[in-house]
Amino acid sequence: MYCSSLTEYQRFKTREVKVGNIGIGGNNPIRIQSMTTTDTMDTMATVEQSIRMIDAGCEIVRITAPSKKEAENLANIKAELVKRGYNTPLVADIHFTPNAAEIAAKIVEKVRVNPGNYADKKKFEEIEYTDESYKDELARIRERFIPLVKICKEHGTAMRIGTNHGSLSDRIMSRYGDSPLGMVESAMEFLRICREFDYHNIVLSMKASNTLVVVQAYRLLVSKMIAEDMNYPLHLGVTEAGDGEDGRIKSAVGIGTLLEDGLGDTIRVSLTEEPEFEIPVAKDLVKRYNNRSGHDKIEEITTNPLTSFEYNKRKTNEVLNIGGKNVPVVVHDFCAKDKITPASFFALGYNYSVPLDKWNLTDMACDFVFLGNNVLDFEVPGTLGLIYNYKTWISHQDKGYPFLNAKEYTETNELSAKMNMVYVTLADLNSALISKLKNDPTAVLMIDTYNKHGMAEQRKLFTELMNNECSTPVIIGRAYGDITANEMQLHSSTDMGALLVDGLGDGVFIAAENCGSDKMINDTAFGILQATRTRISKTEYISCPSCGRTLFDLQETTAKIRAVTSHLKGVKIGIMGCIVNGPGEMADADYGYVGTGIGKITLYKEKNVVQKNIPEAEAVEALINLIKEHGDWVEA
Repeated sequence: MYCSSLTEYQRFKTREVKVGNIGIGGNNPIRIQSMTTTDTMDTMATVEQSIRMIDAGCEIVRITAPSKKEAENLANIKAELVKRGYNTPLVADIHFTPNAAEIAAKIVEKVRVNPGNYADKKKFEEIEYTDESYKDELARIRERFIPLVKICKEHGTAMRIGTNHGSLSDRIMSRYGDSPLGMVESAMEFLRICREFDYHNIVLSMKASNTLVVVQAYRLLVSKMIAEDMNYPLHLGVTEAGDGEDGRIKSAVGIGTLLEDGLGDTIRVSLTEEPEFEIPVAKDLVKRYNNRSGHDKIEEITTNPLTSFEYNKRKTNEVLNIGGKNVPVVVHDFCAKDKITPASFFALGYNYSVPLDKWNLTDMACDFVFLGNNVLDFEVPGTLGLIYNYKTWISHQDKGYPFLNAKEYTETNELSAKMNMVYVTLADLNSALISKLKNDPTAVLMIDTYNKHGMAEQRKLFTELMNNECSTPVIIGRAYGDITANEMQLHSSTDMGALLVDGLGDGVFIAAENCGSDKMINDTAFGILQATRTRISKTEYISCPSCGRTLFDLQETTAKIRAVTSHLKGVKIGIMGCIVNGPGEMADADYGYVGTGIGKITLYKEKNVVQKNIPEAEAVEALINLIKEHGDWVEA
């Protein structure tokens, strides 16, 4: 088990850790933090940016300290902030340089160390270890790490032991593989040393750019802590989430899934944008849990068929292009539209040419449209399924498929021979309905919830189907009304993403009233499927959020690369400001663009260096040529 309950919302109770004047964990609210992107040696620029972040609502500010001189300059940054009336705790971000950490720990309120590169180097070597030789390696790490532990304890400095999937050491990779378990063990090795010295002012994190890895690693970590009677606070984040819509959706899927189960004491949303823009996103994610307790009761899951620490897709029947081995479908809601014309479908990925009398489909064309009682008076593409309310469908059976409630479905015999979409909530699920579903190869469920803790109620519905060996495909439906478009995007990504990362769901249906345009709703649905890696419909950018280590303008470069590669469906491109996570995340990406010096770029194919130190002005063109060489390029 990895949380207090799968059906009743409650925060996982952690010990309180003090970071200066801010408490993390315990009875404290979920804290919001971010990281500066300025050169740490530029004191005034770092202070000004920190102030913008703090004024936006950032409660803890992280600053990179790649060497001793930056660590020492944290004192000047801190002094200037205090002079201007800001006492927000500062965190030194450390990679590769233990001596910088030891200096910073005497100045700022917290240090973040990465177990993957604090005492190890990454060369992608496979190393054979005996138990004895591995123990020797742990002894070496212990010697490197003990001085920092002692300083932190003496000065009351907090520490984040922050594992990154992209920078797991060769030692961990050789022992545990490229896995969530390896991430957990990497942190636990350092945590055990801290506990040996009775030092407990510790926060833990398990970050990755892959949302499934994020969720599984945090769950494993909590499960291990519970087993060993530990309760350290958790810092949540999806690293290298990217920018814009994609970065927000990806962050919501990874962070929101964990928040839904009461995990997480502090969060950082990592966007390739100015850090102050991360704060409103984090606030929108967190505020849903301020009044989540006291929701309508959901019966406990006594037999849990879910594999929470690894991805396994729920096995379902194939009905048309829904379920079975098909990718999840997208259903769009047109039931409340006053007038539907061919132009209405442009927002849904369908473009109609009047001169040619022909429809063109994009990679993000929805699969079905729910029309309610609307009847179209024009022809639509043959690949688009039309769904009508049952009574309307009775008169137009040649045009689409029926949408029935549970009562209509169980009491009628006049059904489609191809597909019947049945609307249910958990309360509708009974033995008679399940029995009919099990014997109906045309049934597809459209599930909904009115519970404040809706994801958990829908998860309970899935487990009931699984425990009753009912293989009916399920479209995850959620309704939203009168919230901002950004809130709708974040909420739906959390609610649906949390189910999809557990292998649940054969499609998504976002019913959004006064929450954004049809295009945004459709794009969000496809974005959720992309972020959960259940359906790839566009290029994926693994793009870090920039920091003082960054060797080029990440926002400008990401926009430049996106402009020439966004048509490469299914290709994953990593854009990294420096080598801290670069090589590791390149293993997850197909191609990598990494800053390795001022004005110098190194290109990767997966984890392998292909071209070193290319002048930045030539690097985007070199990346295009690299993609072409490996046969992944298509003309736009």
